[in-house]
Amino acid sequence: MNESSYEVYAIKYAQLARKAHANFIDGDPHETADMPLNYYVWAIVGRGRTIVVDTGFGPAVGRKRGRTITHPVDEGLRTIGVQPQDVQDVVITHMHYDHCGNDDLFTRARYHLQDLEMDYATGRCMCQREISKAFEADDVARMVHRVFDGRVQFHAGTDEIAPGVSLHHIGGHTKGLQVVRVDTDRGAVVLASDATHFYAHMEQNRAFPILYNLADLLEGYQTLRKLASSERHVIPGHDPLVIARYPAASAPTEGWVARLDVDPES
Repeated sequence: MNESSYEVYAIKYAQLARKAHANFIDGDPHETADMPLNYYVWAIVGRGRTIVVDTGFGPAVGRKRGRTITHPVDEGLRTIGVQPQDVQDVVITHMHYDHCGNDDLFTRARYHLQDLEMDYATGRCMCQREISKAFEADDVARMVHRVFDGRVQFHAGTDEIAPGVSLHHIGGHTKGLQVVRVDTDRGAVVLASDATHFYAHMEQNRAFPILYNLADLLEGYQTLRKLASSERHVIPGHDPLVIARYPAASAPTEGWVARLDVDPES
């Protein structure tokens, strides 16, 4: 690896069995093929820094929501040499429960968040149960406490947080969802998070059923294509194919930690 480039990792920490029709806003009940969700956090390592993208959820939330934790987030990070307590920067793509938990892990980090996402998670939309059910009130409250502790850096739209690492507001899935573009040896990789849950959403111009604005979500696919070196450089937020397509970080992490800064194997 070029010393001026970044390594990028997808770390699977949990999973959920699911049928295909449940993953599309226009899902047909006859789409009964298995289409499970993987839950990921991501790590960007290089140029003397480590940036963690999203923080997942812990055992209590997993039990509450019926999700199976396969490897705790801290275990996954340590397998690639990242100590959570030493991480200086955490990007929160959006504040759904599966992207902003594990408050005890990143005690020294500064959190990067879009203005619109904090407005969304603390505003009138949370009066609607169909919207608020994807959030954990405790996660939102802890983010407010970080604001008062001076540990949140807000962004509005596009911003570079380190050389070769930039944030881009997409919206759609939530009001303030942001994606992360990373310069790597293979080109510009975009960690799309839930801007596209699966490869199939972007490829078929379809949408996951949890969303804030359908038009913004669908338009976001074009933005992802523009940001990435190619469509193959866009990394969806929950697709098991990410682990299947990309090489493992090491032999012991086969099937749950993948390198995204190298070419996919399929």
